[in-house]
Amino acid sequence: MNTSADQPLPAPAPRVRPEAIKAIPVRHPWRWVSAVVVLGLAALAIDILATAPQLDWRVVGQYLFNAQILGGIVVTLELTAIAMVIGVVLGALLAVMRLSKNPVVAAVSWFYIWFFRGTPVLVQIFFWFNIAAILPKVTIGIPFTSLQWVGITNKLVSPFLAAILGLGLNEAAYMAEIVRAGIISVEHGQTEAAQALGMTRLQVMRRVVLPQAMRVIIPPTGNETISMLKTTSLAVIATVGELFFVQQQISNFNYNIIELVIVASLWYLLMTSILTFGQYYLERYFARGALRQLPETPLQRLRRTLFHFRGAAPPAADDVTITAKPHG
Repeated sequence: MNTSADQPLPAPAPRVRPEAIKAIPVRHPWRWVSAVVVLGLAALAIDILATAPQLDWRVVGQYLFNAQILGGIVVTLELTAIAMVIGVVLGALLAVMRLSKNPVVAAVSWFYIWFFRGTPVLVQIFFWFNIAAILPKVTIGIPFTSLQWVGITNKLVSPFLAAILGLGLNEAAYMAEIVRAGIISVEHGQTEAAQALGMTRLQVMRRVVLPQAMRVIIPPTGNETISMLKTTSLAVIATVGELFFVQQQISNFNYNIIELVIVASLWYLLMTSILTFGQYYLERYFARGALRQLPETPLQRLRRTLFHFRGAAPPAADDVTITAKPHG
């Protein structure tokens, strides 16, 4: 008599391979609608400028590379470079003073930042340009002796120096806060660990704090440099021969006001674009070690785009909907 133990076991059921997942690209019709609207508005703006009856583009081309305009560009770059050097150096000093445990030093730094950030840079340039009205002479000497030096303020403070003082001292107040934010962004425990290893305060600042703080300092400093390039146009109040002043002088002579403004705007756009390009690579350099993968450079992004145009690029992860048919 056969028992259940003698009966053969049933064969296992064959495994059914699941169906392949089908990725369906998600449609975004409003992207195309918004793109068409933006392109339409851009085309309309270009058409208005190109066909304006009172706008003479030949004048724009005539003065685009004018010797006076190029000279104004050189003065603009000089103002930008000198003012930013003053701003960065003095701003770093003010930032260290602001973080000092000495209450007097910290208070002086706070007052400087409060005053120069609270008054317009145009007013500050105007003040330095007219400083001779309240201080006609500058006297430097040793107290209780006859050794002294006297200078005429109008000769000492030229229009160019007045613009430098107004721009540089104002920029120092903003750079002080930028540098201070970068320094306090570094964890205090790293400073304590470095000091425990025997490093001096200067070594800690140079080897530990600053390399990490630069990642925070560089982006706003680049923005301040670009802003300073445009802010130099306020030096017109001090009759400095920078780009905006030169184009204004030419337009006062030939009455082509808008054409000369366009010439100046084109040069400002070119210079700020170059600074933006340099800022990108500088930020990318200091991002090493903080990111697993550095962002693509403009050339790398262009090369990837060209390769995608040659063949069908795979859809992005956020642009697909994954569906699968249920079994059974």
